[in-house]
This record gives sequence, C-alpha cells and structure tokens, in this order.
Amino acid sequence: MADIKHKNKYDFDTIWQLDTDWFEPPNHRRGGWSGVVKYVLETTHGAIDVFIKRQENHRTKTWCHPLKGIHTFQKEYNNILKLTAKHIPTLEPVYFSCDQSRAILVTKELRDYQSLENISPSSLSNVSRKQLLKAVAHVLVNMHQAHFQHNSLYPKHIFAKPVSDGWKIKIIDLEKMKRTLLVRQSMLRDLGTLDRHANEYWSMKDRVFFLQQYFNEQPLSKKTKQLLHKIAKPKKAKRH
Repeated sequence: MADIKHKNKYDFDTIWQLDTDWFEPPNHRRGGWSGVVKYVLETTHGAIDVFIKRQENHRTKTWCHPLKGIHTFQKEYNNILKLTAKHIPTLEPVYFSCDQSRAILVTKELRDYQSLENISPSSLSNVSRKQLLKAVAHVLVNMHQAHFQHNSLYPKHIFAKPVSDGWKIKIIDLEKMKRTLLVRQSMLRDLGTLDRHANEYWSMKDRVFFLQQYFNEQPLSKKTKQLLHKIAKPKKAKRH
C-alpha cells in the first residue's frame, strides 16, 4: 500500500480540502453526502492516478455495529481487504481514514479497464467474447465460494481489461457486500441481479454460455435449469 502521508504532504485534512472538480456529482441523502474526484497523487513510489472518495454523515449498520453503524466507505475498505485476502480481484486501496463524521477512501485508478456496460459485444470476436464471459464467471464463482454476496452486482460494477491470453476482471463498489452462511444465498442474489441487467448488453446465447462456465456444466443439468428458473423470476415489489 502506497504511503501518501510522507513528509506530511498528505494528511486527512489536506485530502479532505482538495479543490478539484467532482468526477461524479456528490450524492446527498439523509443529512449527509459523498462524492468522488480523480486526482494525480504524489507518493513515495512516484505519481499515481487515483480516485478519492469523501463522505460526511453516511453510515451503514452492520452486525458488529447494529446501532450506530460505520461509515459506508469504511465498510467498503474492509470489504476490499477481505476480497484481496481471498485473492479475488478488486480495487487496490492507497489510503483510508475517518473521524467521527467523515471518511476518506483512496484507490488506484483501474487503468485500461472498462465496465461490462461499456464493452460492446459486437466489438468483440466470438473467441474474445467467450473468454470475457468465462473470466467473469470464474471470478464470481470464487467470490461466492468464499461466501461473499456482492448485493449490487450490476454490469457497471464488473470491470474488465483485455490481456494477451484473455481478460482480467475486477469487482468494484463493495459498500453493500456481506458474508453469507450459504453459498447458494450469495449465488441466487447476485446471479439474479446480474441476469436481469445483463440482457441490455449480452444476448441470451451469451448469458447461457456464462452460466455454463459458472456452473461448469455443458449442457446445463436439469437441477441447474430449475435453479435458474428461480433466479429469473421477477422480484415482487416491496410494500410501503
């Protein structure tokens, strides 16, 4: 992890007060806000392109903090470390710190990566498209087998970069990720979410191939088809 505090050039207040344009408009809700800027950070290892996420009064409840909760960026940082420890590719953290009401998370830019929603299937050869779907399936299997449930697995949260022998994958946006007791629970939730949103980008043939890679079955077994039927069922609207 790069040290961005050397020579007191970067400390919490300095990063908090950086005056630069927002990469995304700040999100305001429940009396708090969060926002992201892109920045070139000078570190002891040289200049690196990073994304700096800052938030104030944004908290989420956890099993360990059921009443007061913790900063959502603190939860995301913890989840980045958990995935990294299990060799599941995700963001590379550079810095995290928080006080009573504020939190800062700095991660390296995913250079040459694009989200799945920005990769046009028509721009890929049949071989490259299958390599991509296989790489995504492999990462998600490992994530679920480690009992991690992403909870927001949209195509925009799966990043990919072409390499000589296929694709590298990174899973991002881990604020809602949690550990589950059962692998099936993680799989049902995440694959259901991904399937409902992937149809905007991938054909039915592509989605079937992805599932064949995920379950390591070709053709898919009757049991898996029954499971997929359950995944494909639309969720009932919540009552208010």
